[in-house]
Parts: sequence; C-alpha cells; structure tokens
Amino acid sequence: MPEIPREWRLLKEDLLGRVERGDFTGPGVNAPRVRRVTASAPFWMRPLARRLAAREARVLDCLKGVSGVPNLVSFDGRTLVRGWIPGLPLQDAKAPQPEFFEKAGRLLDLIHGRGVAHNDLAKEPNIIVGENGEPAFVDFQLASQGRRESSFFRLLVCEDRRHLLKHKRTYCREFLTPEETVLLARPSFPARF
Repeated sequence: MPEIPREWRLLKEDLLGRVERGDFTGPGVNAPRVRRVTASAPFWMRPLARRLAAREARVLDCLKGVSGVPNLVSFDGRTLVRGWIPGLPLQDAKAPQPEFFEKAGRLLDLIHGRGVAHNDLAKEPNIIVGENGEPAFVDFQLASQGRRESSFFRLLVCEDRRHLLKHKRTYCREFLTPEETVLLARPSFPARF
C-alpha cells in the first residue's frame, strides 16, 4: 500500500507556487510532510519556480542526515516533497535564549561545512524553534552550493552568520559578544548595496 496523505493544507502561496503540509499514512509511515508545488505558479514564473525547487532538492540531498534540516523525500522535476520539522517559526516561538543562537550557529557551521550557504536566514519563518527547543532551518530554495575555499562562498557564509546575529540582537541583544557586534556593524558590500 503506497503512502497517502490524509489531506494537504496550504501553508503559503506566492509567485513560485504553493507550499502545503500533508499528514501521511502508509506502511510504517505516520508523519507530516511538506510539498512545494511549482505547477501552481503563474506560467511565466514556472521555469524559475522549477529551477529553485531543483536547487532545494540538490541542497537537501547534500545535507542528508543533518539534524535540524528537513529530509528530502522526493522531487520529480515539478513537485518537491520534504520532511516536516515540528516546532514554531522564530517569530512565533517563546523568546529564545542565547543558547538557542549558539546551537543555531553550530548548525549553520555544519551546513557551511557541507558546502552550503542558506542565503535566506533574514526571514524569521526560515528559522524553526523545534518542539525540543533545538534550532532548525527550512526553505532552502535560495541556498547555494560552493567550494568552501572560494571568496564568494565565504562571503555568503558571512552573510548567513550576520543574519543569524541580527535575530540574536532582536531577541537577546545583551548577550552579543564584541566580535558579533563588529560583524553586525560591517555588512558586506552586496548587503549594503
């Protein structure tokens, strides 16, 4: 018997398609999943929507096994299905403590160590406070893969870190270190532009 979602619920819809949550049942399966449906994008945006979904699929495959990153279930060129991480988006969760941002920084280091830059951590909904209080990152459609030694990849890594620190400044400013304050005060040229 194949896995079948009981129903799909709309999470968001934009020019790149729909993002929906489905609660799956099947042999040994009782788990929520998320799918990105590019076919619902306007026809003139579908090529870009599919390209970004393919990028997300490649990145999730590269990050397979990393706790705090959704697992890739399937991608058929048009619809991406990934695992669901239980928790709340940063803006909806109880104000996180400094330890949350330390753990999020370690998760970011692990992702960067695999040659991936998230590129969209400025958005609070992309940072999840898990039910266990652990950090997680979602929405990797703008993520980049690169050589860790390249100067462009190092710039992207720095911007990921800076965006995470901006959230730390919002929620627990008094725990910023002097080094973190300096990094926040010096955005990269593209960020200033």
